[in-house]
Amino acid sequence: MINIAERHKFILDKLYEKGYISVVDLCKELDVSGVTIRKDLKLLEDRALLFRSHGGAMVNNPYTNDKPVNEKEKIRKDEKDNIGLAAAALVDANDAIIIASGTTVLALARNIHPKGSLTVITAALNVALELLRFPEIEVIQLGGLLRNSSSSVTGPYAEKILEDFSCSKLFLGVDGIDIEFGLTTTNIMEAHLNQKMISTVQKTIVLADSSKFGKRGFGRICGLEDVDEIITDKGISPHILKTLEDMGIKVTIV
Repeated sequence: MINIAERHKFILDKLYEKGYISVVDLCKELDVSGVTIRKDLKLLEDRALLFRSHGGAMVNNPYTNDKPVNEKEKIRKDEKDNIGLAAAALVDANDAIIIASGTTVLALARNIHPKGSLTVITAALNVALELLRFPEIEVIQLGGLLRNSSSSVTGPYAEKILEDFSCSKLFLGVDGIDIEFGLTTTNIMEAHLNQKMISTVQKTIVLADSSKFGKRGFGRICGLEDVDEIITDKGISPHILKTLEDMGIKVTIV
């Protein structure tokens, strides 16, 4: 049987390789009890070498905090621009789509060049303003409670109007993607509006840079079974990529 130092080295090596490790897998690979592994993870977390999560551990802090949109826009800008460009290629002529809110979907709006008439429903004021430059785009701006941090609306008024529409695609930005917990955002009202958007469309496409994987926001939007496609950057870990593809989710890497 290997000693505690060797166990800790094995755990950290696996963690940095995959980005996430589960207690169950570690028990099998190290042939020790769940109690022992949980104690190991607690000791390693106390040394700031990992973050524990439900059933395992990860490299990065899984919990996200809300930041102002102008601050978020500067983070991973190149990755977001590339994701937005790839997403724009999925917008068809005479399409009717929903664009949620966030800096990554704003990058989509900046890359849209209409192939014909296009109808866009959005919760985000900055997205609506970006699309107003095209006369062939009909923009439907949802109303409701305006969030200063995101320049977007939430609430029952925004949710109610969605009941009158049916769209082909939703382009959704998120604050966290967790294999077990699903898609999340930092605001519960925004999460609820996103749920309504998902029920309004035929296809849900998530736009998220690789830093969002393994993280959780306060408000759960949905499980990954409700996601059709994720567009992300090459920083996604091979382990997470394979897990998503095994779940039947198309993953586009830019």
